[in-house]
Amino acid sequence: MSALEIILGVLLIAASLATIVIVLMQKSREGGLSGAIVGGSDTFFGKNKSRTKEAILARVTRYIAIVFFVLCLATTLLLLFLK
Repeated sequence: MSALEIILGVLLIAASLATIVIVLMQKSREGGLSGAIVGGSDTFFGKNKSRTKEAILARVTRYIAIVFFVLCLATTLLLLFLK
């Protein structure tokens, strides 16, 4: 095993664990039928939705998933071309 394989493996494990932790920190989005009928409200909380804890966690989840995907592609391509 080369040093590059070890570094990429550690980064992949760290990204996957970070994804798991961030997803588990989020609340479930079960609104039921009433949530589907009422929909989004135009209240103070509806307008400032991007500043809530849930919105921040969703944004961080998106970025970590992108990092994980790029790491997977980079690992596959590098190991494919190096061997």
